Amino acid sequence: MKTQLKIALALILTNVIMLLLLGGSIYYFLYNYSYTDFYKRLETRAKISAKYNYDANKIDAQSFKKIRDENLEKLSEEKDYNFQIKEESDLKAIAQKTSLPLSFFKEILQNAKSTLQLNDTFYTGIRYNSNDKQYLIIVSAKNYYASHHLIFMRNIILVAVFLIVIFITYLSFYFSKHIFDPIRSITDSVKQISTDNIHLRIDEKNNDNEISQLISTFNDLLNRLETAFETQKNFVSNASHEFGTPLTSIMGETEVMLMKDRSPEEYKQSLTSIMGQAERLNQITQTLLYLAQTGYSNKKVNFEILRTDELLWQTKEMIDKLNPKNNIMIDFSLLPENPLKLKIMGNKQLLYLAFTNILTNACKYSNNKPVNVSIAASDNLVFLVFKDQGIGIPESEMQFIYDPFFRGSNTRHFEGYGIGLPLSRNIIKIHNGQLLVTSVLNEGTIVQIKFPLANIQKK
Repeated sequence: MKTQLKIALALILTNVIMLLLLGGSIYYFLYNYSYTDFYKRLETRAKISAKYNYDANKIDAQSFKKIRDENLEKLSEEKDYNFQIKEESDLKAIAQKTSLPLSFFKEILQNAKSTLQLNDTFYTGIRYNSNDKQYLIIVSAKNYYASHHLIFMRNIILVAVFLIVIFITYLSFYFSKHIFDPIRSITDSVKQISTDNIHLRIDEKNNDNEISQLISTFNDLLNRLETAFETQKNFVSNASHEFGTPLTSIMGETEVMLMKDRSPEEYKQSLTSIMGQAERLNQITQTLLYLAQTGYSNKKVNFEILRTDELLWQTKEMIDKLNPKNNIMIDFSLLPENPLKLKIMGNKQLLYLAFTNILTNACKYSNNKPVNVSIAASDNLVFLVFKDQGIGIPESEMQFIYDPFFRGSNTRHFEGYGIGLPLSRNIIKIHNGQLLVTSVLNEGTIVQIKFPLANIQKK
């Protein structure tokens, strides 16, 4: 409400000031012009009077007077004064006779002309020389335009300003009130959205204005929040399952062994089983902590210049030892001739872990069918492509593949925790790279990775 009042007052004040400046400027310039113009008209009459009184013969004088009477508008209370000046002392007698200031006549005599205003009457005097004689010609009149029309115009301007101010005040309060209607509507809609109905959205309008952009931006935020809530929900559900299974096995095994005395062999078998489940818990915990650490953007990582082809060979050698049945094939047909185009700034251990996760998943979910790895480069990037012929990922589940502990509905017969891919993506992000996964159910999965080349490439 305070904002609405401030906007209304600002609009009113701005418009009132503009109106007063406009009206005042119009009145000021017309006022000044009317006085300047009136003095010129009086001066013209004085010159004509001097002409037909002192320079023209009687016939011409009558003609001049007739022309003046017919073509020049008769001014209000117009009067002519003609005085011959023989010496300066005559000015005092003229001043007393006309009741005009002596300074007025002196200025005429000195500057050849002068003007004077006494109350509503205006005077213009000129000095005129004819036949070696010197005359003072004075014409006076009242400025009817200034005394009546300008006052009338001033009153009209004041009334117009008053009426316009009332109109502007109404419009200002009206618009300041209704301009916030869309925002008020958005606020009411947002108040209805909570974690229980986060699927709700604000109705968008097909306009390209700021309010529509605000609604669109807020709906995008809600989309991201909804995805985050779904991710959290999936994480809690899957993490509970992954942690609950080994814990349940440990507790169940322990309870069974404590029911009665067992033989040393039975105790040994039970402890071996418990150790296996504990190791599984430890592996899940360590992997989860590693995932959290790599997801922390401010974590400092030591980088060095590495060759991507060498990293891939080292990863393959390690997987060959762990899974001799793997069928990984590295394609070097697109390998750039310049070895500098294979070098990136990275952390060897982290990249080794990311490549291992990707290749292990490719082999596991394709039952050791051929896995093709390609390397290519451009002037600024190096590209890695991992392609398998495995079970693929259902299209409806692609949006969840980077959620920790999420596993596809078709992976229940494969061991795993659903942490490898999110961990790999975090590692790629740390290296300013991008990881993109595309998949077709029952046909296979393609993982594409691109890294920026090391600065050595630009030297």
